[in-house]
Amino acid sequence: MGKLYLLPNVLGETEFTAVLPLKVTDTLKKLRVFATENPKNTRRLLKKIDKGIDVDQLVFLDLNEHSTSREIESCLAWLEKEDVGIISEAGCPGIADPGAELVDLAHAHSYTVIPLVGPSSILLALMASGCSGQHFSFNGYLPVKTPERVKALKAYERQSAQEKRTQVFIETPYRNLKLFQEMLAVLSPFTMLCIACDLTTEKEYIKTLSVQAWQGKLPDINKRPAIFILYAAHRP
Repeated sequence: MGKLYLLPNVLGETEFTAVLPLKVTDTLKKLRVFATENPKNTRRLLKKIDKGIDVDQLVFLDLNEHSTSREIESCLAWLEKEDVGIISEAGCPGIADPGAELVDLAHAHSYTVIPLVGPSSILLALMASGCSGQHFSFNGYLPVKTPERVKALKAYERQSAQEKRTQVFIETPYRNLKLFQEMLAVLSPFTMLCIACDLTTEKEYIKTLSVQAWQGKLPDINKRPAIFILYAAHRP
């Protein structure tokens, strides 16, 4: 029986040696089968890590948001014979990325699951935000339509104030500015708002201000991978 390795990936245009531990790169070199969100980019990463890797001799199984249950189950046939690695497009598999269903199946069939250490934009943003890391929620994407999104933002803000809970969100990069502007329009002036973009890269940007202090300032976050964090328990 093989083992299922959960392999972190770089978050952007970053030198892999700066963010991926040796254990991760050594494991990547040894594995022959990968369940991956983006096979093309996984091949590119492997060649960066070791130019001697013959990617044409490797097996790449599609594991993305469009994968059916049957396609995910088919990965188990490989685990019966050898180790398999799950690797997402960026960051850690299974955290706001595909992977959890295959991991669940692996547990159900008594395969060993091994998570490896690597960068997570969610945790890095939370660490750098200055907001509470003792009580927080990752809420993924907000509703796309404005009325529902405004309603959700206000509900999350109330929960944050009542429970001293930090609220963490992501957004499709081309909608970043629209979300930011709506946050400034509907949230309390005293709510703390952190924007974290391009984490671990040379273009990294992290800033936390009150909604009031953000007014009139337009951060350069358009079409950049970003994490949004709000914390309403803070008061002046």
